Order: sequence, then C-alpha cells, then structure tokens
Amino acid sequence: MVNLVIRHDARDDPLLERLLRAPWGEAAGVCVTPAPLLDAEPQHADLVLVVASGPATDAAVEAVARQAAVAPTLLLGSSLAADLGLAELSGVQPGPVTPSHEVRVRPEQGVDPRGVEPLLLRGSLLLPDKVAPDVTVLATANVAYTDHPVVTFRPGTGVGTVLVDVEAWSNRQLLRFVRHLAVALGSEPEPPDVRVGMLGYGAIGHEHALAVTAVPGLALTAVSDLAPSRVELARTVCADVRGHLRAEGLLADDTVDLVVVSTPPDTHADWAHRALDAGKHVVLEKPMALTAAECDEVLAHAERVDRLVVVYQNRRFDPDYLVLRRLVREGAIGELFHVEAFVGGYGHPCNYWHSDAAVSGGAIFDWGSHAIDQLLDLMPGDIAHVTAANHKRQWHDVTNADHSRVTLHLTDGREAEFVYSDLAAAPKPKWWAVGTRGAVRGDWRVERVIARTAIGTLDEDVLAPADSPAAMSLFAPDGSVTALAVPPAPPFAFHRELADHLLRGLPMSVEASQSRRVVAVMEAAEESARSGSVPVVPA
Repeated sequence: MVNLVIRHDARDDPLLERLLRAPWGEAAGVCVTPAPLLDAEPQHADLVLVVASGPATDAAVEAVARQAAVAPTLLLGSSLAADLGLAELSGVQPGPVTPSHEVRVRPEQGVDPRGVEPLLLRGSLLLPDKVAPDVTVLATANVAYTDHPVVTFRPGTGVGTVLVDVEAWSNRQLLRFVRHLAVALGSEPEPPDVRVGMLGYGAIGHEHALAVTAVPGLALTAVSDLAPSRVELARTVCADVRGHLRAEGLLADDTVDLVVVSTPPDTHADWAHRALDAGKHVVLEKPMALTAAECDEVLAHAERVDRLVVVYQNRRFDPDYLVLRRLVREGAIGELFHVEAFVGGYGHPCNYWHSDAAVSGGAIFDWGSHAIDQLLDLMPGDIAHVTAANHKRQWHDVTNADHSRVTLHLTDGREAEFVYSDLAAAPKPKWWAVGTRGAVRGDWRVERVIARTAIGTLDEDVLAPADSPAAMSLFAPDGSVTALAVPPAPPFAFHRELADHLLRGLPMSVEASQSRRVVAVMEAAEESARSGSVPVVPA
C-alpha cells in the first residue's frame, strides 16, 4: 500500500474535493492522508500532492520545501499557477491553460518502464512557458502537434508538477499512474521480473505465454507438458524457455516464481496445493475447482504460505462486457434488476474433456465459469438461492447436459440468469439487461474473415459467434435505440494487473474469493438441477 499525502491550503477548492472523493484505499493500493499545507511538520509519505489556490506567501514556499526534503512532492496545475515561489521550486514556469478536452498522457521512454501505459484523461492542461534544464520530464501530452510536459520532477529540490487538472480522479488508470509515480520517484529499487512457469501448454497455455512475454515485469522461464511438441511450441514464443515433460520438474524448478495451471478442471485444486507447497504463486484456469470446499482449502493454504492464488477470469475483460458494465455502473439504464446471459447454438458439443461432466464439472461449469462470473460482477449482492435445470435430450455420446439454465435470485429481489445450449437453433441475445430507465441488448455476431487461397481463389473463414464481441445497443424509454461503440479491450489486462500486484502491491480487479463464489453458485445450480429445480442456497 502506497502512502499518499494531499497537502492543501483551502477546503473549498474543487480539485481538492475531487481528490478526496476519489476511490483511493485498498481498491487503488493507495492510503490517503489530507493535511494542511502550512502544517509545521512535514509528512513522511511515498508521495505528496499539493493543492494550493494562493495567494503566494513565503510560508507556503517554505512549507513545500520542508515537505519535499522528506518525500517527493508534486504540485498540481492550479498550485503552480497560483504561486510563483512554488514555480521556482519546481523549475517550471506556468503559461496558458487550455480548454478542457481529452488529454492523452504518455510516460517518457525509460521512466519506470514497467509502469504506465498512455492515459486518456479529460481536463485542462497548464502549458509551461519555461522548464529549467535540471528538470526531469516524466510524462508528456501532445497539444497542437507539440509535446508539452505534463508530469515533471526536479531532483535538486524534490518538487515536481502534474500540469493537468483532470475532471475525473476516479479513473482507475490515473490512480494506477499515481501509484507508479510514487515508486518511480522513491528510493525503492526496481524489483526483479516475476518468473512464470506454465503447467500444461494447450491453447489457453499459449494465450498465457503470449501475454507473459508481452507484459513488462513478467518473464516466461519454464513449461511443462506431457507432449514434447507443445514444449517446442512454447519455444516459438520464448526461445530459451526450460522444458519439463513432468509437472514435478516444473514445481521443483528454482527459476519459477509463479505457476500457471492450465490442466483440466478436476485437477486444479490438487495442482494448486502442490504449487503452493513448492513456494510458488498460482494462477488457475477457470473454474477454480469443482467444489466450494476445494476452493476454501486452496485459499486457506495460500494464506498460510503467504502466496497469491488467482483465477484467470479473462472474460471479465471482454470488450462487449466492459461496455455493459460501464453503462450499468454509470446508471445509464437506472437500477439493473434483471439480466440474462446466453451462450450456445445448435450443434454437437466438442469431443474433448470440456464435454465430460466428471472432468469439466458439466455444461454449467464449462461456460458458467465465464458468464456467472460476469453476472456476479455486474450485479453484486447477497444471493437468496439458486435454481437450475439440465436437459439431456440429443447428444448422448457426451456426458454434459445439452441445455442448461441457471437463475440467481438475490435477497433484494433482483435476478440474473444464464443459459447454455447446444440445442438452440434460434439463439437468444448474448446480453439482455433491464433497468428502471432503459435496457441494453448484446446481439451475437457471425463474422467472416475473407482472404485468398494460394492460387488466388476466395478463402472464407466463418468465426463462431463467441469469437466476436456482441453488437451492443442501448434502448431508451422513449423507444429510441442507440448502437454502441465497442472499443477493443486493453491488451493483456489480467496479466498487467498480475504484474502490478506482485511487483507493486496494487490490488487486482479479479480476486480468488470472487472465483470461489462463482464455483459455489455453479455447485448449487447442479444440486438444484438434480433435485427438480428446487431452490438451493450457495455454500
């Protein structure tokens, strides 16, 4: 947890109010302490932000100088403009202020290279007239085709600047940016990379490997798989990766700090315990396990040995889901009281362990690990009970149900439903979310990739609907319908949060306790389905 002090000289400053209302705390990995600017004693902290509205006084300049001697101190734009003495401390002379607009802030190359991606913020930018030669520019923004300093630091005085007064300090990226600045400006040494080993290297293992090699702070060092060809496939991603044909070799490998378990679900809990016994952090594929009791045992083990266990809930970062979640949290449809998620179509299930209920947990577990996690994230609250039904009517060569329905009944009367089907010749929308002032619908898309064959003829590849983000629409009470843009998801978001957590102490948006809850709901759903759809309270 980073200790952040906000020094101020006025309680009615709008920027100060925004800063104090921002969701700091454990959710951002930042502990905030407000303090008067003219307090005689400087505060010991990882980072200090100064919000001063003037007028300029010698006492204010002296207070900032004393504070900067103890901790890196950043003046926000309004503070710099208000006090020429503070400008002299920072080495940045203020100039004109732009109108409020979208500002893309880019960290300077070589400054905290593991830290921060470009930020897209909204606010007014204070353009400096002059920057002293001993000032280090940490981040810039381009205005009128010219790069202007946005974040600076003057090592000689310990005073820096943040020259954009953003209108939304609730932006998670901005809070993350402040967290990284505290580390970059402090004396804390750069931690070594987290060395990652892959236990199992199928399709999802390859996805993990690509992410690990792309995210600063993570390093792929070892892979274990029973098939030598899969170890060789891993070497197309990282040439010098160490190969193990047995998992025991990977767990004993002292070049591995974290193990990604990409084995079938019925083995997840066992491999998690073995990896924790070996002193490794653990990323599990979903579902976390096949029972809530197994999840509890893994969580208790991780706490005993002080290691991270987390589940790769990758669908939490799907582009269409991010659009839906943003609308719900912004109140665009009022109170969300009913939401449905659907996955499926008409066709034979796959002939692999996904369709073997003893291994996968069944149809509810296979896709519910994604959809129910999304539903619980969308609609938090206590669950009164779960009802469910499974149908076995067509595909008798596999043991998963052909059609499954799960309904979550919350204690406040709200409902969430998930349907998976291999018998749905007429598919439902992927999303149907109903609120008190509107609704959102997400329609499945069938996309075609058009290319040429080697001899120049048409080559057409039809993607499965689940391989494309849903087309999202917002329905207003007056009957109007707005097609919503679905921006691409941030690349490797889960793995970036994983690196931030292990290297910087930032919390992750996905937590193992949430994945345990998903398993408890699915376990209750299977019990309900076996018992004629009677209500079952999740463990």
